[in-house]
Amino acid sequence: MSIQLTSVTKTYGTQKAVNNISFAAQKGEIVGFLGPNGAGKSTTMKILTGFIDPDDGTVIVDDIDVKTDTIATQKKIGYLPEHNPLYTDMYVKEYLQFHADIHQTEKTKITEVITKVGLEKEAHKKIRQLSKGYRQRVGLAAAILHDPAVLILDEPTTGLDPNQLIEIRSLIKELGKDKTVLLSTHIMQEVEAVCDRVIIINNGELVLDKKLADLKDDNLQTIKVTFDYKIEEQFLQRLANIKEIKNNYDNSWTLVFESQEDMRPKLFDFAQEYELKILELNSENKNLESLFIELTK
Repeated sequence: MSIQLTSVTKTYGTQKAVNNISFAAQKGEIVGFLGPNGAGKSTTMKILTGFIDPDDGTVIVDDIDVKTDTIATQKKIGYLPEHNPLYTDMYVKEYLQFHADIHQTEKTKITEVITKVGLEKEAHKKIRQLSKGYRQRVGLAAAILHDPAVLILDEPTTGLDPNQLIEIRSLIKELGKDKTVLLSTHIMQEVEAVCDRVIIINNGELVLDKKLADLKDDNLQTIKVTFDYKIEEQFLQRLANIKEIKNNYDNSWTLVFESQEDMRPKLFDFAQEYELKILELNSENKNLESLFIELTK
């Protein structure tokens, strides 16, 4: 495993910022790392990069214990923080040369990463002359310059226009083929477009760790229906594959079915059989955003 956290805990005063979190990620995997503000995402990433030590637990990066040999693990990591720190009076190439010297990376890599992140036209400018989107590209170029095994990206598409967004998403997917990528973002569409797996933490605790494909294969269907007059809950229990029934108000119900079959035609048949009229019917199947809200509200 390129990343492995085992029973990691970090406490600030009386508050547990991270509470007994365990997860692993391997080479070739892009993992979406989600959670509301204050959930413990930043603390977890700081622990992963060796910036702070956990109070308990172990963190392994590319088979090296972060606490035992922090410098060695940091050489294995490329990190783009949310607030991208840049020396704005430097030229783009000069800044990347600075990073190449730190990592003892060949100069030929600079031209390679400039092309990879689409900075060719901006390479001879000072960083302060760049838009926010292009500054993000400079930060990403610096993060991948030393060809790290693990890439930790915190809100990497901040400030990008739609065309740039597509390009950077494509780049992240390409990088994820031979690296372990941990992608933290508040944009659910970003995760659905790029990631193989999603981890959600809330109040310092891990509340979901699942492959996106498994989420999409969920058999549960949620349908909101309004009939022309009020009926009893017991009556709705006659519906096939019904799992959960909730009365919203008066004649409006939320029905949860457990089936791969689309249950809307069955609901129409049911209404016709019992001489009911359906005034409104909406499918409310869960996507990642609704699942996130449910788990973190």
